[in-house]
Amino acid sequence: MVGVFKRSLSFPNKPTTRPSKPTISYHNRSVSLPCRSHPLISQLKNEIAELKIWSSNPEERTLGWLCDGLSRLKYVHDFLDDILQLPQTQESLGRQAKWVEKILEDFLRFVDVYGIFQTLALALKEEQLAAQVAIRKKDDSKIALYIKSRNNMAKEMAKLVYAVRCIAGSCPVLGLNSSVSTVADTELVGIIVDVIEATVSVSVAFFNGISLSFLSRKSSWMGLRLPKKAKSDKVEEGIQEFKQVGVETLWGLRKKRDDEVRMVLKRMQNLEMCIGDVEGEAEKVFRSLINTRVSLLNSFTQLKKKTDS
Repeated sequence: MVGVFKRSLSFPNKPTTRPSKPTISYHNRSVSLPCRSHPLISQLKNEIAELKIWSSNPEERTLGWLCDGLSRLKYVHDFLDDILQLPQTQESLGRQAKWVEKILEDFLRFVDVYGIFQTLALALKEEQLAAQVAIRKKDDSKIALYIKSRNNMAKEMAKLVYAVRCIAGSCPVLGLNSSVSTVADTELVGIIVDVIEATVSVSVAFFNGISLSFLSRKSSWMGLRLPKKAKSDKVEEGIQEFKQVGVETLWGLRKKRDDEVRMVLKRMQNLEMCIGDVEGEAEKVFRSLINTRVSLLNSFTQLKKKTDS
């Protein structure tokens, strides 16, 4: 017996009727819009939208603003990690194997960048402790070494900014296999690309903020290119709390009074706390990046095994 194919249209608040004696088997084919996104994807889109609002408020470049951005970025990757655990996500990624392979490289570079920052932050904290001892002793020679280490830190942060921007330039936006991709595939690829762009945006603000905070006016040899907007209204000149201990504050300690030295020392202690706060938030992002890449790699490996078998 050949079934009858029936095309039906759905309208809101349409009263439902149930036939009493169905005598023919029907194959209902509905004409409707694509199915709604998974709730996790909707939540992730909301988090990314919040990050865009965060990045559009550059006037308040404070420690709280920076830590808030890193915290939001961590949640973005946590949501993405949860999405990568879904069976339908793994099936979708299986149809875009070459694209996933490229994305894995991008996430590895993010992990490397934040790993380098962790190493630099640890070295900076050690320099901070040594500088505080030098301030108590009014040892200008040791302070000169500390200022040099700050300039080196600014230079290394600038390198991280460049590395992150290179990730943005290499992100494969158009990687869909059009012959097998679905609406869900397109949405998933789009949301992963959005996560990468959000990671680039926050990371550039983060590393650039620290770099410009520690960059002395005499360090133009580092070759940092400031955006035109930054040159005009000085929006991107660093994080406020990080700029409280300027180079001019540290020079000539022997000529300063004891109360002035104590004030410098107090600012250095506050700076040490700020570095610790930022380091803690960056470490959370670092771990979330690792988790996201591991989940992506696991999905990719399992799908490759299925393909090979």
